[in-house]
Amino acid sequence: MDWVSALIQGILLGGLYALFATGLSLAFGVMRFVNLAHGDLAILAAYLTLSTTSSLGTSYWVSLLIVVAVMAVVGYVGQRGLFNFTLGVDPLPGILVSFGLGIVIQNALQEHYTATDRSIDLGPILTKSIRITDDISIGWFPLLTLGVAVVVLVALQLLFSRTRIGRAFRATADDPQTAQLMGINDRRLYGVAMAIAFAAIALAGFFRGARTSFSPSSGTGILLFAFEVVVIGGLGSIWGTLIGGIVLGVAQTMGNQASIGWDLLTGHLVFLLVLLVRPQGLLGGVRS
Repeated sequence: MDWVSALIQGILLGGLYALFATGLSLAFGVMRFVNLAHGDLAILAAYLTLSTTSSLGTSYWVSLLIVVAVMAVVGYVGQRGLFNFTLGVDPLPGILVSFGLGIVIQNALQEHYTATDRSIDLGPILTKSIRITDDISIGWFPLLTLGVAVVVLVALQLLFSRTRIGRAFRATADDPQTAQLMGINDRRLYGVAMAIAFAAIALAGFFRGARTSFSPSSGTGILLFAFEVVVIGGLGSIWGTLIGGIVLGVAQTMGNQASIGWDLLTGHLVFLLVLLVRPQGLLGGVRS
């Protein structure tokens, strides 16, 4: 039963990892933009949630809505005012700019909040669980995290497949030059895509901050896991993001079940195995 419990916990952990990767996958899928500031932006959102709650006296959940909206605006302005100028055939300018932005965010957070670990205390929901058997229980908060990840990915799937702007996203991702000839303003479209990506990043930062403590340097781990999930699932694939998150989560919990401390090693080994066997990812090349 211990292995069954590890499998269930791995699937739930995969929901968090899918949230980590959603914004990164979206930015790459639409714009071929690799955002190395991804993890630091998630931690920034977690700190903004703490500050918003403290300043306005709202609950963490209300603060989350405010921070998601703020991050979406920041994403749109940042794309239109900064990242759009780095887009082109060569991805290096965008990588360097986002890397520099990540360093700025990390140092600014450390200067303002210090290096002391913080956490988002949501109360009893963090410890309550659903008992299946004497050996197996499902935590309410991990289950909520997985549910939110699925809802976000379903919403993105519907956006891309059922709406006019979604079709514009897909057309621009497939052939930006032809899309421009058809009257699509790709630069404005990229701003909208990055706004959605930043909103997803805010969600990831909130759930990460509630699950465990964080500090200004915690973004590096989020970026690493997000990259692994995106590569495992398939670059730019919406459902690949969920599959990749679950595969990584299960690999880590199974590794930890086999031997304490093997969780990260097992996850990295699965990531390398996917790169060797199927470099395009599990759902790479499949239209989401």
